[in-house]
Amino acid sequence: MTTQIFAASGLRGTAVLAAALDSGCFVDARRRVLLLCDTTPVPEAAAPLDTVPGFDRLRSRFDEVLSWNDAVFPLHPAAWTPRPDDVPLWERHLRRVWGLGDEEVELALESPLTGPSQALAQIFTGGPVTVYADGLTGYGPTPGKVPPLIGTRVRQLLHPDLLPGLEPLLLGEFDVVPRPLPTAALREVFGELAAATPESGAPEGSVILILPESGTLPAAEETDLHLRMVRATAALGHTRLVLLPHPRGSAPTVPPVRAEAARLGVGLTVPESGPPGTPVLAEVLFERLRPALVAGCSSTALLTAATHYGLPVARTGTGTLLEHLTPYENPARIPATIIDALLPDLAGPAVPDGSPLTRPGVAEALGGLLPAVAFAMRPRVRPDLRPAAERYLSAHLNARTWRYFKRRRLGSLALPGVVPARLAFVRRNATLRRLARRARALGRR
Repeated sequence: MTTQIFAASGLRGTAVLAAALDSGCFVDARRRVLLLCDTTPVPEAAAPLDTVPGFDRLRSRFDEVLSWNDAVFPLHPAAWTPRPDDVPLWERHLRRVWGLGDEEVELALESPLTGPSQALAQIFTGGPVTVYADGLTGYGPTPGKVPPLIGTRVRQLLHPDLLPGLEPLLLGEFDVVPRPLPTAALREVFGELAAATPESGAPEGSVILILPESGTLPAAEETDLHLRMVRATAALGHTRLVLLPHPRGSAPTVPPVRAEAARLGVGLTVPESGPPGTPVLAEVLFERLRPALVAGCSSTALLTAATHYGLPVARTGTGTLLEHLTPYENPARIPATIIDALLPDLAGPAVPDGSPLTRPGVAEALGGLLPAVAFAMRPRVRPDLRPAAERYLSAHLNARTWRYFKRRRLGSLALPGVVPARLAFVRRNATLRRLARRARALGRR
């Protein structure tokens, strides 16, 4: 007697879970529960996920839909985890109100370090855990130390196969087996959502501009990036644009962008799904519009458009984003790095031709880069990646690839590029590092 609990914080994650169930990634269970976790800053002001058009198509895969926010109210689910002494109380409480009895509970969670995922894994101990990644962050390192009592329970990592030939690095420290989801299953689910979503008002063959999450860049540079996207697209001769805000935030610079589009004689549409301010998934637009071009900064949808739909894609603003991301271990660094390394520049001389990404191209561009960036981001989580990072930096660090690293970061880790090879042992020697810290302390005194 097993109950499976699938935690999801957004429509894309729910779609990935639906595709995983359709593909047979989970064994049969007596009961399947979809647990909705709204981790937005003000959940009360956001449109509930179960009111978004197309959600009813996805919920048919589950026996019941519950709310994690209701279960932990008035606590905010994004940051709350139970105190160790309270874990037995929470387990008894949730088993009672959710009707779980003494059944074994199997969990399907997003990143194991988010608030709801940590809380659920701590409360329902002992059962197997599946982690799923719905975007490019899964190709980066685990964003922190996962407790062994959780990490050793993870049986599989489900992910869309966005980079053919490369395996995700997420949870690699626990030797978790990555399992790519079939493209056909994902497209079928997105097709269901497209059929249930109201018309966006955009004509077929439009150009889709995917905006980065608001607040990632300073306000002035964010506005400038949006304007440059419109100008570069218009310069290529396109006259119909669809502006797609990030799913986790609105687009505060839409009015200036509308004014610039009007000045250039370009039509602009901002589609919405469901209640006002609720953006539509990019994949829904891919299904309906068959766009002439998809451009953006660091969105997972760019790779989805290229690998799953064979659409022409281009990047813009990735260099600016990589420069401003702080701290260095910001999880958004991995998507920005992948997009910058793989896709052509929207304002560059190479016009995207619509050819999907090929396996050799992905391996050549990212095979050594991603482990090097992952080690620089999380050296304590993935110390095993140091040799790969040293090999890449010794052979490929140049004016182009320096944008993916920070000089102080490489120096603090004694990696090639900053410290001469003959002095690298100084950084690695624990005794010498301890003496250097003491000397600096004495100097400050």
